[in-house]
Amino acid sequence: MPLHSIRLQINKQSHEMRVEPRLTLLEALHEHAELTGTKKGCDHGQCGACTVHIDGKRVLSCLTLAVQAEGRQVRTIEGVSGDDGKLHPVQAAFVACDALQCGYCTPGQIMSAIACIAEGHTGSDDEVRDYMSGNLCRCGAYPNIVKAVRQAAKDAP
Repeated sequence: MPLHSIRLQINKQSHEMRVEPRLTLLEALHEHAELTGTKKGCDHGQCGACTVHIDGKRVLSCLTLAVQAEGRQVRTIEGVSGDDGKLHPVQAAFVACDALQCGYCTPGQIMSAIACIAEGHTGSDDEVRDYMSGNLCRCGAYPNIVKAVRQAAKDAP
């Protein structure tokens, strides 16, 4: 299969790569950009572990082709903390609320939580649960995840 040269803007940095057109964004992040914070869970778009943002909207990177992200702004879990290394408010809330156990789903949960807050879906626990329902946690940390999202939303400017 022929390779295509693409340039992805990931976490405000340009990454040039030669990829097969069928390569997913998740694979490009891992294999070409060497960003492994985004996790591969089900590889079918059903668990949310691979959630990233493209142009500020959450997407499942296992279902998005890398070539589809060319010319757009991609943000991964590695890009949410401040330039000074300070945790993003959602990351800090996850720590403060003990919203993780094994941590495998945490990057995707945090990326969805940031979008949940940005889109204004934090009016109630049920609204948060509904918005976050595409992100699975095998450890069952859901009550604390909801608490963290609500806390971060309350603390947001």
